[in-house]
Amino acid sequence: MWLVPGGFAWRNPTNIPGPIGWPFLGLLPYMGSHAHQKLASLARSMGATRLMAFSLGSTRVVITSDPEIAKEMLCGSAFANRPIKESPSLLMFERAIGFAPSGKYWRHLRRIAATHMFSPKRVLGLECLRQRVCHQMMEKVSNEMSLRGVVELRGILQKGSLRNVIESVFGSGLGLEIEEELGVLLSLPEDDQLNHADMVAVLWEMIFRGTDTVAILLEWIMARMVLHQDIQAKAQDEIEDLVGPSRPVQDSDVQNLVYVQAIVKEVLRLHPPGPLLSWARLATHDVHLGKFFVPAGTTAMVNMWAITHDPSIWKNPWNFKPERFIEEEFPIMGSDLRLAPFGSGRRVCPGKSLGLATVNLWLAQLLQQYKWLPSTNVDLSECLKLSLELKRPLKCIAVAR
Repeated sequence: MWLVPGGFAWRNPTNIPGPIGWPFLGLLPYMGSHAHQKLASLARSMGATRLMAFSLGSTRVVITSDPEIAKEMLCGSAFANRPIKESPSLLMFERAIGFAPSGKYWRHLRRIAATHMFSPKRVLGLECLRQRVCHQMMEKVSNEMSLRGVVELRGILQKGSLRNVIESVFGSGLGLEIEEELGVLLSLPEDDQLNHADMVAVLWEMIFRGTDTVAILLEWIMARMVLHQDIQAKAQDEIEDLVGPSRPVQDSDVQNLVYVQAIVKEVLRLHPPGPLLSWARLATHDVHLGKFFVPAGTTAMVNMWAITHDPSIWKNPWNFKPERFIEEEFPIMGSDLRLAPFGSGRRVCPGKSLGLATVNLWLAQLLQQYKWLPSTNVDLSECLKLSLELKRPLKCIAVAR
């Protein structure tokens, strides 16, 4: 019964092309540290980039490498929920914004996120924290260079990102009363307040996901800066011209640092932090995607990595070229599925503006303060864990400017 397109889980015939896979396992053996690449290659070889069916054990899955189908999937009401597995349940994520079932409670969380936690006013108000944490990271870079003559950025970025998220949530006075520590969530209007269990789930998700994404993205960006010295120099010239050396870059400067922003977008294109797993959705009822019938209960994924490396969508997709985002004004917040690193539709990442503000500011200051040189060959090998990471931590030399 597994000798059908899609494999073991697709017992009923489907018009969606897909591999047979292993008996009972389906494509589970593929789902390792390069799953995004293997699934992209498999879809291309089968002519199934619009939609491919496969099995993960007894779970039916469809995956798209096409921005039009991705738009239908992520913005349609049929895929408003996420599949809940054991690990999100253990982490309490089923009560958090990312995994809570679509409904009254989830809409309540989204309203809290948009109005209170990630509002433009709050993001702007957290600049002093971002500046302070960035200054601490610069000191650690200087100390590592003095002690070792080389900097391993991963630990510095992870600790800085963790501190930034924790203080964003709890405030800087971690020894204060709990009412003060829970800050914005405990000061919500009465109609918006959460019970303590739900509050823990929301805060845990913020810390877990917010820390991971910012640190990983910045490490990828710095790896590219070390590898592409000409692009690093061009970004530093832009910062020098618009800000100068006498003061650190501020949030208000970032909107004018067009090339720095283009670098961030190009790294998000080449190395999307969530190429597969953070995109999983669940079909709540039978639905058609294009000409394909997808039955209720099917897990649906978008291979954003495949889309951002598709030569029919992007010219010379393997080349690192930030200029492509200057030549064409390109939104990355979810309206254009050729590049939507933060998702799209109802489940778009609520913290996207805060994350981008942090990454842009910290990158600009890292480039303003130091020239970054390789200490060894830069290895861009990928490793897909919860996010798409550099396989080996980046080690480089930081020369004060």
